[in-house]
Amino acid sequence: MQTGTRNVAKNASLAACLLVLVAMNAFYITSGYAASERFKLADQCPQGFQLTEQNQCLLRSLYQFYESTQNRGVGGTQTGLPPYRDGFSPQQIDLGRHLFFDPIMSGDQTIACASCHQPDKGFSDGRAVSVGVQGRKGTRSAPSLWNSAFLPYFFWDARAKTLELQAMGPLYSPLEMATTPPKLLESLQLNQHYPAMFAQAFPEQPDISLDTIYTSLAAFQTSLVSLNSRYDQYAHGNHSALTDHEIDGLNVFRSFVARCAECHTPPLFTNNQIAVIGTPEPVGKSLDPGAEAVFKSKKLRAGFKVPTLRNITKTAPYMHSGVFTTLTEAAEFYSKGRGHAIPEGEELQIHWHIWEPELKAEEVAMLVAFMATLDDESFKPNVPVENPSGLPPVL
Repeated sequence: MQTGTRNVAKNASLAACLLVLVAMNAFYITSGYAASERFKLADQCPQGFQLTEQNQCLLRSLYQFYESTQNRGVGGTQTGLPPYRDGFSPQQIDLGRHLFFDPIMSGDQTIACASCHQPDKGFSDGRAVSVGVQGRKGTRSAPSLWNSAFLPYFFWDARAKTLELQAMGPLYSPLEMATTPPKLLESLQLNQHYPAMFAQAFPEQPDISLDTIYTSLAAFQTSLVSLNSRYDQYAHGNHSALTDHEIDGLNVFRSFVARCAECHTPPLFTNNQIAVIGTPEPVGKSLDPGAEAVFKSKKLRAGFKVPTLRNITKTAPYMHSGVFTTLTEAAEFYSKGRGHAIPEGEELQIHWHIWEPELKAEEVAMLVAFMATLDDESFKPNVPVENPSGLPPVL
């Protein structure tokens, strides 16, 4: 009798446990947590970053051992990094990665950030000007996102000072993603998976907000670090990393004849400044005022940010309007005479580094060969195989 009583009690206890488990499962399903298990965010930092006890990802690079002022302006190889952003959590970075590739972010849910910033194209898109929702053409080419963590300004005309402000531009532009703040919030809040994902990334502020959306996108972009090319191996002391022809190109690049390194300063191969260089516009297109419209300064008319040369072979066509289809054409532009492409009737204040180096064809070829050594996609992020929205990947 005692054994039977114990079995009854045991069965009753098991039944009660099952009821609790069923109730818990129902809770998690209705709250979205169970549905989001396959979208559990990363708890480790991307490559090139170290995780701290505070759950922050901090950049680690040999360039951090070099003095920031050493050899700057003349193309010195062991040159330090400018100020940069890091310290985001692995979960915030990973959430930003999902948002970056998900068409749910656009107004008609047909394009994503990655539509114009494709990893295999140097985080550009291979077009002279980008194409947004419903095939609407933009006005400028999509700049690369590599090493965004080191930039003080964003967009070709430097109109945004933070990655968060930069994110707002394409999201709400009618020529690009064409969404609105209320629509964006609604799309993410009503999604089956994103509320739980935001709760993972922002445990102290679990409700989805515009600020946490922008922060996530900024976190992901700061993880796109490219500092391990063959050139970098050469800069750190491995002189066999480059061929003699490529080293000749580096010497042309650094020379006071070509003067490339004075604007495309190592190690980022940009000086993070605006320059007026007088590139031509495509046939039939009027002069783009560039930074003049942002800063209301005549001297910045047709001025644009000096772009990085990192992964430059992946980001053709070149310049703000994609006017040059090859690196050779872009390099040859600088040898054709100061201001030779300025439209009639325009008076531009061409940057003083732009002059007439009159490089020979073989010197241009050396330059192009050297620029190819700046390719490094070793930290390229994984493209999600499925989106939390259920929408097909844009790539």
